[in-house]
Amino acid sequence: MAFIRQYRPSDFDDMANICRMTLAPDLTGSEAAWRLAPYIWTHQYTHLSPATCFVVDDGAGRAVGYCIGCPSVDAFVEGYGRYVDEVLEPSAEVSRPGDVTGQREPWLLADSGKINETCLAQTAYNPRWLLVEGNEDVLGEGYRATMHVDLLEPWQGKGWGRRLVERFVEEVRARRAGDCRGIGIGVASSNRKVVAFYEKLGFREWEEKDPEASGIRMVKDL
Repeated sequence: MAFIRQYRPSDFDDMANICRMTLAPDLTGSEAAWRLAPYIWTHQYTHLSPATCFVVDDGAGRAVGYCIGCPSVDAFVEGYGRYVDEVLEPSAEVSRPGDVTGQREPWLLADSGKINETCLAQTAYNPRWLLVEGNEDVLGEGYRATMHVDLLEPWQGKGWGRRLVERFVEEVRARRAGDCRGIGIGVASSNRKVVAFYEKLGFREWEEKDPEASGIRMVKDL
């Protein structure tokens, strides 16, 4: 029987598979995005904040969904060097880009319109580009925790996503610092269908002041 449990290191490959199988539609055709996605959006959370990472176990030990995140983006960024040294650098799937702190390359290649692998790798190596840049307003209002949830398709629509998020929220409430007001998340514009799911769990869309802002940001008070 399936159940929710905390992440464990033996789930590493399952987590990568879940991330890849649930990529936003605009990323699924890119080999670079497929290969690098777990190193941008998954493995750093399980490595640096395993206590706030939860999985759906199918009953046979296989992770088929997850809710992963951290209770403090600030602390996460501060400790990110350990993820670089212990996960990114030893990986055969990730090549360190030449510039990881200066000029970030565009998301799409100008000549082909394809996903820029260098930009992906830069994002994996730089937590400020990943979580802080463009989110200063949300963080400044105290939404300092962050998370995201993904489930393999056969496990969607059965209540597991709600239960995962509830488990994460419970853990973050117990661990949050005094200046943490709540949780901030990002949703790809191409994946707007999940907004209603998050709204049912108490999230609301952040009021964007920039009309050209890309993506959807949502927050939840704790």
